[in-house]
Amino acid sequence: YLMDFSDVDPAAYYAEAIRWATSEGIVGGYGGGVFGPNDPITREQLAVMLYRYAQHEGYDTTQGGMAIREYADYEQISDFALEALDWAVSAGIISGTGDGSTLTPQGQATRAQAAVMLMRFCENYVTW
Repeated sequence: YLMDFSDVDPAAYYAEAIRWATSEGIVGGYGGGVFGPNDPITREQLAVMLYRYAQHEGYDTTQGGMAIREYADYEQISDFALEALDWAVSAGIISGTGDGSTLTPQGQATRAQAAVMLMRFCENYVTW
């Protein structure tokens, strides 16, 4: 499978992972042949990756109900991430930040937030 990102060195330790995730539709980069391998990830980008991976694996991603509309910054969610964030909130994978009233969708996901989201994803979907 082909990887057409001008900013990803094919010899980099992460290149095969990006190639696989791109070929499976889990990641797509920014468009225009740019991936941004050293960019921090936003909370909505991480939710999209988990959502697409769940779909790839055939997990049930039908829960929803637009619970995300309860967050004060709902309108700041990017169009590409709306469905994924709705799923992630409804599935209990992501929750509010600060006092819980905001999702901070375009804020950077801290290492702690990423770890919590991964743990909740695994608890909900992965059987060991």
